[in-house]
Amino acid sequence: MSGRILVINPNSNEGVTAEIDRALEPLRTSDAPPIECTTLKDGPYGIESQRDSDVAADCVAKAVAASDADVAAFVIACYSDPGLGAAREITAKPVFGIAETGLATAIMLGGRVGVISILPQSVDRHWAYARSLCLHDRIVGDIPVNLTVAELADEEVVGPKMLEVGHRLRDELNANVILLGCAGMARYRPQLEKALGIPVIDPTQAATAAGILSLRLGYGNGRSRTDA
Repeated sequence: MSGRILVINPNSNEGVTAEIDRALEPLRTSDAPPIECTTLKDGPYGIESQRDSDVAADCVAKAVAASDADVAAFVIACYSDPGLGAAREITAKPVFGIAETGLATAIMLGGRVGVISILPQSVDRHWAYARSLCLHDRIVGDIPVNLTVAELADEEVVGPKMLEVGHRLRDELNANVILLGCAGMARYRPQLEKALGIPVIDPTQAATAAGILSLRLGYGNGRSRTDA
């Protein structure tokens, strides 16, 4: 393998990027490609609405174009997958959106997927995207913790809310796997999985692991810039 995996945080919150970077530490092994996390300083501070996602999409496309020459694979670390289609048009390198990859991983590990979101307005956007992927019927529920991206760093507040929503998804909606619907939730995965006793997927970890595997096996994304 050669080159690096670039994990793009499409918002401008450096704290979220730091959380993502820490969550990916277990994937940094001697036989894996380097993993670099970057913050898009021109992106919204938090991606909490469709407008935020649309703004971030353009920033992602520009970042992929600027880095294409020296990056082996890209990960878009926002659950809305902003700019995923455009990025795949720009580069022939593998590009992974964390929602797309996270949902695929959750389906393989459980099949009845419960999603934890940040805000109510995120939920409609998530359902619309899941429908576009034809995966909506595998999701038993998508419940917000009613916190902004910036508020996710407060463990005393967020931890109990995440656990409450996780119990609702498992006990009331029969989810057998939980998917974190925001890259800023990564720090809560281990404690949530231990408390619930079912798999909890951090989609950024899942997407980056898929990137490592794709490079290890020599896979691309099946496209080139000249594809019709």
